[in-house]
Amino acid sequence: MKQKKVAVCTLGCKVNQYESATLAGLFRDRGYEVVDCSSYADVYIINTCTVTHLGDRKSRQLIRRATRHNPEAVVVVTGCYAQASPEEVSSIPGVDLVVGTHNRFGLVDLVESAAKEKAPLNKVQDFGTEEDFEELLVRPCQPRTRALLKIQDGCESFCAYCIVPYVRGPLRSRRPEKVLDEARRLVNEGYKEIVLTGVHTGAYGQDLKGNIDLSDLICKLGSVSGLLRLRLSSVEPNDITPRLLEVLAGAPVFCRHLHIPLQSGDDEILARMGRRYSSREYARLLEAIKVNMPGVAVTTDIMVGFPGETDRRFNNSYQFVKEMAFAGMHVFKYSSRRGTPAASFTGQVEPVVKERRSRLMITLAEEMAVKFAAAMLGQVVTVLVEKPCREEKGFYEGLAGNYVRVIFPAYEGLCGELVAVRIEKLKGTILEGIID
Repeated sequence: MKQKKVAVCTLGCKVNQYESATLAGLFRDRGYEVVDCSSYADVYIINTCTVTHLGDRKSRQLIRRATRHNPEAVVVVTGCYAQASPEEVSSIPGVDLVVGTHNRFGLVDLVESAAKEKAPLNKVQDFGTEEDFEELLVRPCQPRTRALLKIQDGCESFCAYCIVPYVRGPLRSRRPEKVLDEARRLVNEGYKEIVLTGVHTGAYGQDLKGNIDLSDLICKLGSVSGLLRLRLSSVEPNDITPRLLEVLAGAPVFCRHLHIPLQSGDDEILARMGRRYSSREYARLLEAIKVNMPGVAVTTDIMVGFPGETDRRFNNSYQFVKEMAFAGMHVFKYSSRRGTPAASFTGQVEPVVKERRSRLMITLAEEMAVKFAAAMLGQVVTVLVEKPCREEKGFYEGLAGNYVRVIFPAYEGLCGELVAVRIEKLKGTILEGIID
């Protein structure tokens, strides 16, 4: 019998990336060959994002692309867009199966049932109040460099602009022993670096019995033999307690990089967003982090065009960001999401104004990134070798501990290894060096 092929196409965050890897593993375990999304496949799984209108649109584009590759394929739509709008997704021509953001253990069986049906199957389920963390393990595949490890799901912050709590459900933390088991397995499989990820990672443990939090979990992970690097994908400002900062600063395996979403540098906008801190509190936090973790890179998210953001308030945000001197920044234009409070707020900002503000922030982000990277010239940094560099023949690339990308002459056998690189040049925001 000819081996069936499955392609898993992913949009969105690191949680989606982790979940896509687990779903691919479910099919691999049942005898399917996992292929690239641009290839012919018998099954296409579209793991969607709905944080913005752009995420919805890209999800629909991937669905149409899959049906063009193979009109007879079973097309499965999962993830946040599917959870938020199952009827809308089901109505897209070519969709055979819709599942949400949980209860996906039996996906292979559902796909094989959908192949026999003439109408799309909608298997999206609402969240229960006693929802458990969904245990789906990543099955490692090449290249084995950096591994994602999901420790938490769900969010109960309900920021005014955010659809995520509605499509990801209540807080669910993974049992610490399960996290440690997977970390050990990943290290044994050859991974040198693990990135802890979740929907609200900093809330880890709040739903568990036994008085455990993210600080405790990181302490436990620090003792995993063979683990050389540990990162957090993102952590909210309010979740960085003095104890967590102490633990991060004192953990030799923890990389000197933190991604701490800001969203706005204007206090009135922060209050309208439902963010539970002021710009002054955020600034004090960054100061404490830089004192306790010298050389740390702090990156952030910033939103422009939130309802009520006047020119004055945008300028406040712009100036605050500039003062913080972030090492990197993701810039987002506010996107109205049906069902969120901000969708009905007064003071909606015109698209052309959002675009102008976005360009200004992106330019500032690039300037800050260049300045941060330039300060590393002449230093020797440890880099995890990832893959060949497309732009420079004979060069490979990887990330320093502070998340700055570095290129250097190397060879394939070094992929997955940690090497010391002496930084000699700066090309844009990318550093170039030689193995020391």
